[in-house]
Amino acid sequence: MTLKGMVAVLWLWSATIAVSCSNKLKNVDADQISKAPTQVILNMDAAQTENGMVQMRLTADRMERYERSEEESVEIFPEGFNVLAYNEDGLLETQIVSDKAEHSVSGANEQWSAYGNVVITNYLEGQKLMTDTLYWNREEKKIYTDCYVRLYSPQGFMQGYGMESDERARDAQLLRPFDGYGIISNDTTRRVYTDTVNFIGPRYRR
Repeated sequence: MTLKGMVAVLWLWSATIAVSCSNKLKNVDADQISKAPTQVILNMDAAQTENGMVQMRLTADRMERYERSEEESVEIFPEGFNVLAYNEDGLLETQIVSDKAEHSVSGANEQWSAYGNVVITNYLEGQKLMTDTLYWNREEKKIYTDCYVRLYSPQGFMQGYGMESDERARDAQLLRPFDGYGIISNDTTRRVYTDTVNFIGPRYRR
């Protein structure tokens, strides 16, 4: 075997090992190397902290990383992910779950996308949004979608197409709402909402 042939064999062998680092081994042909993930992580659990406090936490059953070029990469979560965001006091504020997700980086641009049964819950506000597709721009710190959205809150139910909010879903706004209804109580100046996730008891708002 020539030196060139030995180098080719070693390169193919090392690429196969990189792809097979998960529990499910894969047979990769030479013409499929460029389409194979360069990294596979099972039971992923990553956290972002600041001053010793957790700001965000991401868990996923499987993550596959693909290198498209030196400046472009994509991470795919084929079995979905679970994102938890905490407020300044360390309380769990927002949760985002979906069937599938993707994180792409191209140069200085970064984009998160979630697909299929996307549910965004703000526990402190008592709000839940449900849609099919959600985009998360970390640089602008906002989430948005153009798809059909259902919004449940202590004020009532709203639905429509398109939604924009900050990344913690504190100020979610439907862009084209229709056919919603409100909840009217006897005392319109005071409302009680109980945060059952953080166990902080009733919070009174005016």
